[in-house]
Amino acid sequence: METNAAGAGAGAGAGLRGGGGGRDTAKQLNVGGKLFPLEASSLSLSLSLDPSPTPIFVDRDPTLLSAILSAIRAPSSQLAFPARILLDEALFYGLHAQLLAALSPPPLFGFSASLASTLSPASEPFPTALAAHHDGSLCLAHGAGQLTYYSPALDHLTTFRTHLHRATSLRQLSPSLAVVGSSSSPGLHVYDFLEGRHVASVEWADPSDLRVLKARVIAIAARPPADTNSPIFATFECPHRENCILAIDPVTLKPVQEIGRQSGSGAKSSSPGRVVHLQELGLVFASSVSSGAFGYSGYMRLWDIRSGNVVWETSEPGGAGRSSRFGDPFADADVDVKQLMLYKVCSKSGDIGAADLRRLGDDLWIYMSSGPRGSGGGHGSVLHCYKSQIFVSRKDGLEVWSRLGEQQNGRSNFAEQSRTKEAEGINENSFRSSYMDTEEDSKRGMIEMMEGGGDRLFVTRENMSVVEVWESSRLAGAISLS
Repeated sequence: METNAAGAGAGAGAGLRGGGGGRDTAKQLNVGGKLFPLEASSLSLSLSLDPSPTPIFVDRDPTLLSAILSAIRAPSSQLAFPARILLDEALFYGLHAQLLAALSPPPLFGFSASLASTLSPASEPFPTALAAHHDGSLCLAHGAGQLTYYSPALDHLTTFRTHLHRATSLRQLSPSLAVVGSSSSPGLHVYDFLEGRHVASVEWADPSDLRVLKARVIAIAARPPADTNSPIFATFECPHRENCILAIDPVTLKPVQEIGRQSGSGAKSSSPGRVVHLQELGLVFASSVSSGAFGYSGYMRLWDIRSGNVVWETSEPGGAGRSSRFGDPFADADVDVKQLMLYKVCSKSGDIGAADLRRLGDDLWIYMSSGPRGSGGGHGSVLHCYKSQIFVSRKDGLEVWSRLGEQQNGRSNFAEQSRTKEAEGINENSFRSSYMDTEEDSKRGMIEMMEGGGDRLFVTRENMSVVEVWESSRLAGAISLS
């Protein structure tokens, strides 16, 4: 009986053998009476270092290991068990990383992406903030201060209620911690979302200025995925609109620097609604946009982190330079930290403006226009930069822009192309665009929030209780042989 079971196990494990290793590097696992030959280098340390020449007995369910190996070998196949169960089991064997890679979608390429699934919390599902992680997981704020965490395989892991009435800004600090802010409650708050508990709070205080009191958090900057020691940058605003950007130590959770304090008395000194950390340049980008009966107005600024001084700024309407459009102020702006490019969407025309952060001057903007489908203007548009692509929501759909040559089936030689583009400059012919969604998709409503994480784009829409998950197909770029 064991011999037959071993044959079945060997077939399931064949996908993890070979690839440079010889037979002498293989380990035989006897899992519940079934034999699985696996490469020692792919196993956990305790299993790979076992010196016994006989099969290592493991008192666990062999059907789970067989399902794990099948998922690794054929990522597009139907899972025999929920992904959460398989990922938990894979931790024991040291196969978690391989399984997670197999369950993850292919590289996000906007021109071939489509709606893959939707996420909806069980209670009070309407989203108020998103925080996607570079591993593809998602922390979601919704309802009356609730947080829900979805694993990298998009399994629901936990939901709990915070002390906040409504969470409006959110970022993942680590695989288990999230920083949360509310436009209606003071302070920046750190939660362990796996344990569902409050860890710490950060307040903006100035003993020399009694007006600095009960400051709320308006925006939190995303942190570089490869640097866990980079500070947390968050925008604080007092009830009388005095505001600043605080740099917070991620270990001690104490403020270490105050940047760009403003009175908040006018549109040009209002609290930034978007903050981006440009680690390579040592700068912080901040933008503020307001709209009303007379249209849009706002500013964009770059602060030097070390000195705290403004090194560049522009405001609209009325920005300086030949490339500014007086009657067409921006509705949203974002920075591509990899390309070091600044993008904006114009509120009236809907055109996309692009500027090279290495070539800031009086005539910095170049503009690209959409096709007939994007002729509805940019009112209410949301712009998000992710993976060298620019995602723009419009009244009639979701559009993606990319620089020519940057994306080739999701892959690019960025370093070489970056030097070429820097020498040649950019123009309106350097970009291409396409709509990601169909007309049926756009009928679900105007997009409110977009957030990229891993190889996914998470999207929410007005008055919709679900989060859309957009992914590229594994068949993208496939060539038909018929």
